[in-house]
Amino acid sequence: MLDPILLTIKLAGLTTLILLLIGTPLAWWLARTHSVFKEPIGAIVALPLVLPPTVLGFYLLIALGPQSPLGQWAVSVFGQALPFSFAGLVVGSVVYSLPFVVQPVRNAFEAIGNKPLEAAATLRAGPLDAFFNVALPLARPGLMTGAVLGFAHTVGEFGVVLMIGGNIPGETKVLSIAIYDHVENLEWTQAHILSAGMLGFSFVVILVMMVLEKRLRAVRRGV
Repeated sequence: MLDPILLTIKLAGLTTLILLLIGTPLAWWLARTHSVFKEPIGAIVALPLVLPPTVLGFYLLIALGPQSPLGQWAVSVFGQALPFSFAGLVVGSVVYSLPFVVQPVRNAFEAIGNKPLEAAATLRAGPLDAFFNVALPLARPGLMTGAVLGFAHTVGEFGVVLMIGGNIPGETKVLSIAIYDHVENLEWTQAHILSAGMLGFSFVVILVMMVLEKRLRAVRRGV
């Protein structure tokens, strides 16, 4: 019972780290750009919010399969195909949870406005200095919200991880799939234990989100 929990924590932690690394600059660009590609790219990022997980998992399975260019590249680099592996789970989780990180971070950057950045510019701060020393600290509640949402959403995944990872013990059998297995095998006690843990985790996430939302509103009023 412990293996799926540890694997889920490992998957969610790694996915959240990757999402923050790629989602933060993407959110900054979406918040600041006036490009005609802004809305189409924003719509692509938001697609996992409305796509059924099985549809997204199906197309990820095709895109990462050994017959695709990306799949062939993965085989040449990693020595194995991405589907039905932990690496494939990470890729699928990053794609599926991307909007849950990008959107709150984007909202936080948009809430900052131009005045703090203009003030930094008058002090001869370059774009990178203004981003790291002004924008990021002010957007910290949004970053924390994105991290919590990305981690929680990855923990609760089912459809995408089942499609792209299958049900391999110790490799791709995460917590949500373990609960499904216990129910399917009529192992109600184990299913209750894992589900109760997920329920408690979800409750804590909601409380944390409420606190972070209050902090974000305080930042908006302060700006």
